[in-house]
Amino acid sequence: MSRVGKNPITLPAGVEVNVGAEEIVVKGPLGSLKTLVNPAVNVKVEGSAIVCASVAGAANASALWGTVRANLNNMVQGVSKGFEKRLTLIGVGYRAQAQGDVVNLTLGFSHPVEHRMPTGVKVETPSQTEIVIKGVDKQKVGQVAAEVRAYRAPEPYKGKGVRYADEVVVLKETKKK
Repeated sequence: MSRVGKNPITLPAGVEVNVGAEEIVVKGPLGSLKTLVNPAVNVKVEGSAIVCASVAGAANASALWGTVRANLNNMVQGVSKGFEKRLTLIGVGYRAQAQGDVVNLTLGFSHPVEHRMPTGVKVETPSQTEIVIKGVDKQKVGQVAAEVRAYRAPEPYKGKGVRYADEVVVLKETKKK
């Protein structure tokens, strides 16, 4: 029995949900998102709330119930507030510069790294060592942040690299003579 699935999703002002036969569309002030309807979960809009219920007898209904509810909650939150991930660059000469939908990274390689943002994801660089990735879709924002971090993940001896703003890197002790 899902504890997450039992909770209704309250809709903020300006957010509209359309439940169709094949897809669910969530529209808000920041954009719109779509997802496919899972036949194992019933989704209904009751007043200013979304209620999810598992279909009796459907395979994996109890497993999917909470997941569908959490994904819908992320969609509602995304179109109303949006999501953002902050990255910091730590290391001598490590820099980032946003130009439109491309972020140029200087990470100690012999060449600069250019990462193009997918549609629906925006990038900002408030300073040369900070990157802010914003968007409506939580999955896309997290995926882009993980791809940028993967160019130069923090190494365990000096801590140099690209890391999330709230990430704690535990440094290893150096070799003794």
